Amino acid sequence: MTRTATAQGGELRAGAGAAVMATGILSVGLHLIGYGVLSLIALAIGGCWWVLLAVTFAVTFFRDRAGWRTQARTPPALTAVAATTLLGTRLSLAGWPSTAAALLALAVLVWPVLLVDVARRAEHHVHGDIFLICVATQGIAVLGGRLSLADDSAWLGTAALVFFWLGLVLYVVALALFDVRQILTGAGDQWVAGGALAISALAGSTLLASPRWTGTGHETLRAAALVLFALALAAWAPLVYGEITRPRPAYDVRRWSTVFPLGMTAAAALSLSVSAHVGWLEPLGRVLLWIAVGAWLLTFGGLGRTLVRERDAGGGRRPGRTPGD
Repeated sequence: MTRTATAQGGELRAGAGAAVMATGILSVGLHLIGYGVLSLIALAIGGCWWVLLAVTFAVTFFRDRAGWRTQARTPPALTAVAATTLLGTRLSLAGWPSTAAALLALAVLVWPVLLVDVARRAEHHVHGDIFLICVATQGIAVLGGRLSLADDSAWLGTAALVFFWLGLVLYVVALALFDVRQILTGAGDQWVAGGALAISALAGSTLLASPRWTGTGHETLRAAALVLFALALAAWAPLVYGEITRPRPAYDVRRWSTVFPLGMTAAAALSLSVSAHVGWLEPLGRVLLWIAVGAWLLTFGGLGRTLVRERDAGGGRRPGRTPGD
């Protein structure tokens, strides 16, 4: 799919949204293994980035309505929904259900608008960010399921279940549109293909923890969550192969979309070890989580070096001249 300059600008916002997603899920994972201080630091970083992202979208909306609409019609726009739900999930775990519920309401309001626009303009042979139609939907399922556990809300749990199954349908749609050559040539967002499976497994695990689902319903959810997790792990094989055979070491903003699936797979393993009573997933989740933390640090370092280079390049201009001169 050909990308215009506007779409490339959308990729920058996708990077910002994916950075919040990656940081938010690391915060959740660190909380699950008992690293409270590190988890809160990640939450603070992700929260600050989320505010900056929200302000950027608001400013673009009021100053460049046409540009905003163009960007809103591309898959990267859905990182805003996913980032909001993952931040809300961590806030729910921190004991702030009201704030988490407000973020869920915001995500649910924005989700259909963005999803319909993206779906209407979807093309074949697209980049990995197409899987965000699944990720955003499952993010709502995760946060909705989490809040339903906190206040024993039957309707919210049912709604989360609907979003879970809908997310799986959207994954199939995204898979049909995805250009598999991106595994070898993608700039980082090809990993969302695996991340979408991982967040689906986490959504299933969250619903599985509810005592509302019993008998056949419980067993179906358990089987679905475990199969989705197994598929998420299996997706690592071709993705890692693509990285080894076609190394892309340079920093790219879409590398945040690589960190997110790593952290999400870890969080899904840790969650399933409890809800599905599969004990060996807990140590696996810990290993995967520290791999994700390492990837986050490498990507953050790449971001820092890029910003320094841009600053130095900007400092090379002659005094008195502006970028527009």
